[in-house]
Amino acid sequence: MTDFEQEDADVREQSLETIRHKLSLLPDKPGCYIMKNHQGTIIYVGKAKVLKNRVRSYFTGSHSAKTQKLVSEIRDFEYIITSSNMEALILECNLIKQHHPRYNVLLKDDKTFPYIKITHEEQPRLEVTRRVYKDKGKYFGPYPNAFAAQQTKKLLDRLYPLRKCKTMPDKVCLYYHMGQCLAPCALEVSAETNERMVQEISRFLNGGHDVIKEELTTKMLAAAEELNFERAKELRDHIMSIDALMEKQKITTADALDRDVFGYAVDKGWMAVHIQYMRQGKLIERHVSLFPYYGDEYNDFMTYVTQVYSDNPALPKEIFLPTMPEPEAQQEALGDGVRRTEGDEKEIREALEGWLKVKVHMPQRGLKKQMVDMARDNAVNALDEKFRLVERDERRTTKAVENLGEWLGIGTIRRIEAFDNSNIQGTNPVSAMVVFVDGKPDRKEYRKFKVKTVVGPDDYETMREVIRRRYERVLKDNLTMPDLIVVDGGKGQISAAIDILENELGLYIPICGLVKDAKHKTAQLMIGDPAEIVPLPRDSQEFYLLQRIQDEVHRFAITFHRETRAKSMVVSQLDAIPGIGEKRRKALLKHFGSVRKIKEAEVMDFKPLGIGEKLASEIIKALQGEAAAPQE
Repeated sequence: MTDFEQEDADVREQSLETIRHKLSLLPDKPGCYIMKNHQGTIIYVGKAKVLKNRVRSYFTGSHSAKTQKLVSEIRDFEYIITSSNMEALILECNLIKQHHPRYNVLLKDDKTFPYIKITHEEQPRLEVTRRVYKDKGKYFGPYPNAFAAQQTKKLLDRLYPLRKCKTMPDKVCLYYHMGQCLAPCALEVSAETNERMVQEISRFLNGGHDVIKEELTTKMLAAAEELNFERAKELRDHIMSIDALMEKQKITTADALDRDVFGYAVDKGWMAVHIQYMRQGKLIERHVSLFPYYGDEYNDFMTYVTQVYSDNPALPKEIFLPTMPEPEAQQEALGDGVRRTEGDEKEIREALEGWLKVKVHMPQRGLKKQMVDMARDNAVNALDEKFRLVERDERRTTKAVENLGEWLGIGTIRRIEAFDNSNIQGTNPVSAMVVFVDGKPDRKEYRKFKVKTVVGPDDYETMREVIRRRYERVLKDNLTMPDLIVVDGGKGQISAAIDILENELGLYIPICGLVKDAKHKTAQLMIGDPAEIVPLPRDSQEFYLLQRIQDEVHRFAITFHRETRAKSMVVSQLDAIPGIGEKRRKALLKHFGSVRKIKEAEVMDFKPLGIGEKLASEIIKALQGEAAAPQE
């Protein structure tokens, strides 16, 4: 049973009554709202142009299944009034980063693109980095990959001799002799010289490579006129390098602006966002993210956009966004081509522009609209691909379950119950069971077992106890019998399980064991008594299914063992305090809810439990790591 299901009905109704009262007090102002569950945990953060209208909408009318799931868990809310939509936008982004609410769109992508950076130092240098900081450095990019960024830097290193070393050496290095460094470590390099090179590099990276190429061509011809052919050849090589570098990028627009183009699509409660990174008028990279969403689709999309640019100084010159979707009722009432969202779109543009200081467009027609449509089409395709892969995996899983029954010679398999034991040097021994139905986990059927009769790390006896307890309960409560039992281990574990099932309970259920190798990976499948190896190919879908089952039950058992051990440590912590017995320990945990809250309590908070100031002080000191005062 989940925490939500365990929640007291009276407490739930009281919370909803509080919500109804607070809804009547909401202001007609912009701001952010913070939704909490019955434990006080923040589960959703949103922004609104009019707080009263937006927050009330959650508790009136119909919603999608996903939004209804969010609403069903809301037990309280708070709100923060802001003076503008821009402030609400920034505040929402910061609150999401701080609290990571489970129902918000969260930017979890670990994909980072390389940038070229000119450091902000007395003697600046060039570097390729994937981390962007607000450190007054100049960032250019992103680049399609590290190779493209390194090639560009390599060319700039030859053209502009900024310092190369991260720390200043005591003497000039090879770069100085190659003409790629002015050696500020040993020679004086003026600030004007550095600034001139930084400006030239910035101009090149901002799309001025054609001008740089013309200047190099002029210098090459002059060197040839002076019969300095070695210098002329060097300059020619630089020009050819620029041409080769620029040729690798696909030109998509006539201008040379840096812009990010967004498109998104939604289906079956999922959202895909596709970003096209264009630099100097060229499409250099594309990136797609997929995630479940629970709120309004466009609001959640904008939440994702704000997280993309949060704390990122390497911004484009322009951002292209899709227009807001037309509500179906408005389309029917007004006809095609008429919108009532221009004001909302204008506010979104102005808020983003005020925050990021870049131009934001929501193109309606022409080439720019085609670019946004292309990003949207890619997002649609990404979602379609995801669902097709899920369907393919489901078909593969179904086939794997069918084939597994044939390999084991037991016919059709629908329900599999798998067991794993967990203990560390015999302490807090536990066991866990997971259930797979038609090859997919059925988590509400998972069960945990605290081992009661076994002392020390005896895996066989632990298996006997757990199998006995599980299937006595199945018989007693007339629960669904599994078609296959999977145990973690080989001959010994299989034999122990079969002995309990057949000789004690009179059940004849097929039992197989999964044997791990030295690297703790699933290695062999065994069945029978005495157990024999089933020659199941390790690259088969059937073997992959068994591996997933074993990994899942092991994860579940380990997690339960850690929880049990942590609770045991808590009990020991309280029991070590003089004056605290089992009765008082239970009363303390019931009253405060956790040891952390006991530790944070004041002396007077213990009074309702009949605990005096002296003992209360000793409890707090002991839990905070201080020595308890000696008893008189």
